[in-house]
Amino acid sequence: MSISPSDGAEQYRVQEDAEDQVAIPAQPQHQVQPVAVQPHSAGLAVVASFFVPGLGSMLNEQVGKGILILCCYAVAWISCVILIGFALAPVVWIWGMVAANNDAHRWNRAHGILS
Repeated sequence: MSISPSDGAEQYRVQEDAEDQVAIPAQPQHQVQPVAVQPHSAGLAVVASFFVPGLGSMLNEQVGKGILILCCYAVAWISCVILIGFALAPVVWIWGMVAANNDAHRWNRAHGILS
């Protein structure tokens, strides 16, 4: 059995280990399609961290950092009983918002998105 180029021979390969050469269909080549990613919004992350410290980092896939910020904020409010929390709570609150903004920009740069 012979296959001429006009018969679409590029769709077939020849099995050479058999006595008779038999044309069998070739495996299709799968094309990898690029996946479009959505940019992370730095503004949304900052607003989320304004209301719940650490939430913006969690939205930017930095869950560990977000939980750390939230725990530090809770400890700061608990330590208000001994007056050190009044200074510590605003610092942790601002740290959460700045970290959320930086995390969003870092994620966007890592995925080739200008923001």
